[in-house]
Amino acid sequence: MDYSAANQELWSFIIQLGLIAGAILLAQLLRQKVSMIRKSLMPVAVLAGFLLLIAKYAGLVKLDGAIMETLVYHGIALGFIAMSLRVPAQKQSAGGDLTGLKSGAVIVSTYLVQGITGLIITLFLAYTFMPGLFKAAGLLLPMGYGQGPGQANNIGSSYEALGFAGGRSFGLSIAAAGYLVACIVGVVILNILSRRGKLGAARRSAAEEPGVDFFQSKDEIPVSDSIDKLSVQIAMVVLVYLATYLAAWGITSGIAALSAGLAGTVNTLIWGFNFIIGSALAILLRVLLEKAKKAGLIRRQYQNNYLLNRISGFFFDIMIVAGIASINLEDIRGLWVPFVLMAVAGAAVTWLHLRFVCRDVYRDYYYEGLISMYGMLTGTISSGVLLLREIDPDLATPAANNLITGSSFGIILGAPILVLVGLAPKSDLLCWITLGLIAVYMALLELLIFKAKKKAK
Repeated sequence: MDYSAANQELWSFIIQLGLIAGAILLAQLLRQKVSMIRKSLMPVAVLAGFLLLIAKYAGLVKLDGAIMETLVYHGIALGFIAMSLRVPAQKQSAGGDLTGLKSGAVIVSTYLVQGITGLIITLFLAYTFMPGLFKAAGLLLPMGYGQGPGQANNIGSSYEALGFAGGRSFGLSIAAAGYLVACIVGVVILNILSRRGKLGAARRSAAEEPGVDFFQSKDEIPVSDSIDKLSVQIAMVVLVYLATYLAAWGITSGIAALSAGLAGTVNTLIWGFNFIIGSALAILLRVLLEKAKKAGLIRRQYQNNYLLNRISGFFFDIMIVAGIASINLEDIRGLWVPFVLMAVAGAAVTWLHLRFVCRDVYRDYYYEGLISMYGMLTGTISSGVLLLREIDPDLATPAANNLITGSSFGIILGAPILVLVGLAPKSDLLCWITLGLIAVYMALLELLIFKAKKKAK
């Protein structure tokens, strides 16, 4: 094998990681030395991502888009697997077992709010100033903001095949705008809440969470035995991720064997939400280890919450930097009026809707729940974690877990949306019917959210 620089396959991944590492260290230095940056509450990972993005368009560095997207994709799953392996230190707060269901309803109802907003904008423009506009294009708002670039790319491509010129690029542009909203508007919101003294209690409660800052807990394996303790944590995370791949492969292969049409719709979702499968398998492993310890099959606790927090933090930081740096501004190919209107309106209605529902759903950790959901439902689950870590640095509240459990329920509750997204572009009448059906379904989910809350009392 050629180990020299001529072997691009050998060195390209290391070079890209080196650029990310350099950007993180530079961002950390700037945050320490520049008071304006420090007071802005902008996370180091966000700053590092934008430094790389600026350097990319200034021609100072050459980023490999495929590697950056790979880091984002795997980083989400690995981070949440590490987080799900942690031994619980507290009971679920208000809402009990219904919190996951209600979180799913919050997520899907926000998709629907975004869909209604997007459709109103594109229908209005299509019947007034832009008669040639693809009327169903408004449904790319929840695809880009709520579900991220993967679904925005898929639905945008299908709309492009149905006559929406530039549909794929428009969808990706909305997704990129959503990520910027999550990172920039989210940080602005954090600053406003901090100046109003709303985040002090949240920060203190996270800092004072029992066990968060302790490296060694009772009955754990030694810090350094025949194998390093960190190696054990990483081995468990990677093993669960391997099992995640095998589970997703088995499920998608089975669906493809049953129905090629169903596989074309569902399989993309399964691979796109592989972090949910990974989190479920991590929880299963955690439960099995607990039962094995109670049964006397093993004597020690293998997980270490401190190290698992550090591992998840590492993957989330890498994922965030790579996600911002991989944004392609060239995805915006015209359609500026609907793009700007949808981007701005989407950010506003998402915030207003979440303020309305999160206050009742996440009573014990309102701001953590609100901020994390806003980050996820304008950008991706990674941006939700990014904002959450600014007020809950050790992920001590259930807010991060709600992103996972809520997404799981969201897949089930959100299934009708995929049907409506495919229905709307068939005709003008069906587009209007879709708008009405979305409004009805949103009302039903709002009732579910508040009815579930009342039953939990």
